[in-house]
Amino acid sequence: MRFQLYKSIDNAPLIIFRIFFGLLLALESFGAIATGWVKRVFIEPEFTFSHIGLEWLQPLPGNGMYLYFIAMGILGISVMLGYKYRMSVLAFTVLWSGVYFMQKSAYNNHYYLLILISLIMFFLPANKYASLDAKNNPEIKRLSMPQWCSWVMIGQISIMYFFAATAKFYPDWLDGTFPSLLFSNSPFESLTPLLDHHNFHLFIAYSGIAFDFLIIPLFLYKRTRTIAFISALFFHLFNAIFLQIGIFPFFALSFIVFCYPPDFIRRLFFKKKPKFENEETFHQTKPLLIWFFIPYFIIQLVLPVRHWFIPNDVLWTEDGHRLSWRMMLRSRHAITHFRIIDKETNTLIPYNYKKRLTRKQQNFVAANPDGIWQMAQIIKKEFAEKNQHVAIYVDSKLSINGSYYQTFIDPNVDFSTAKWNYFGHDEWVIVPEEYK
Repeated sequence: MRFQLYKSIDNAPLIIFRIFFGLLLALESFGAIATGWVKRVFIEPEFTFSHIGLEWLQPLPGNGMYLYFIAMGILGISVMLGYKYRMSVLAFTVLWSGVYFMQKSAYNNHYYLLILISLIMFFLPANKYASLDAKNNPEIKRLSMPQWCSWVMIGQISIMYFFAATAKFYPDWLDGTFPSLLFSNSPFESLTPLLDHHNFHLFIAYSGIAFDFLIIPLFLYKRTRTIAFISALFFHLFNAIFLQIGIFPFFALSFIVFCYPPDFIRRLFFKKKPKFENEETFHQTKPLLIWFFIPYFIIQLVLPVRHWFIPNDVLWTEDGHRLSWRMMLRSRHAITHFRIIDKETNTLIPYNYKKRLTRKQQNFVAANPDGIWQMAQIIKKEFAEKNQHVAIYVDSKLSINGSYYQTFIDPNVDFSTAKWNYFGHDEWVIVPEEYK
């Protein structure tokens, strides 16, 4: 096993993945500008809801975020071309992490995946062939890489699929309730009879679980690899068309190159690339595996299970939801109001929090405990700047997947003094019996 980790294999899978990856980084960055996403998420809002503890991380003023995303797009092209590769991928990782931690109202799991893969790619020798770095400095050119380079990629994508599958084992997914919501507003009117059919919803539910559980094992087994490829192509293109989830389907497809024999990838994408002859073992990379990748994968295995150690159902509380590959699992709608009481006069101060927020931000604040808590802190600061000391109470009712609305937040808790629990459950979130 130890020998297999350091065994040399053709580096074609890593090289072509670098090219795909860099292209997708550029498309994600420039596409965010072209589609108006940057404007809606960073330019138009008065402020963004950063991750708690990073409230200082706010968008650049004016049109600065356009320049920010242009810089990321250029870095993506540099990664694709293998130019100043390590500097480029590291800079992109830092900038994209800023995008991720800067706002929570517009969320997609591939934003998190981009951070992880960018970080992994920084440590991999992806610029050793078919790159400007290798052209400018022929001494770094290599035809092979240690086998663990493929395995870490397969390991990361396997973790994502496995936890995405296990998260689907809850009633509203298994009975087709949430899949029906996914397709309730489809723009394809001619397909409405199919998309509205209960059997179709059940097919989506159970085929989704089967795909997530089986796709990597099927790719790794030679006899089922063709079936896996057809299934992956259909599954991800279907999602790209009907669910419109950005680059994620194409990003997920790009990992396929690590599941095929390296020689096959070399013959398919690099017909002129010589076959390496002098096999070597890469024992010099052992410290990297021990001190970075082993702790990294331990963290990746711990984060998705942490919600099992926090009381109550994550579906209601959101405790441990993020960074857990709980992808497209539920729909949250809430009716939320903030009651502001002047502490000196004990009078109610009319306050419409929605006037300060975009539509997406309104939805985020209304239906998420962290959004409610952060909005309360913003309100508290706003009144403090006017030398007014206020108590802040929240009246909120929540609906999960179209169910009836139930009390979500304790209306007797003063959020001007309420604390945020970083690692556990906040007692001011009221949990109905069915979610305990």
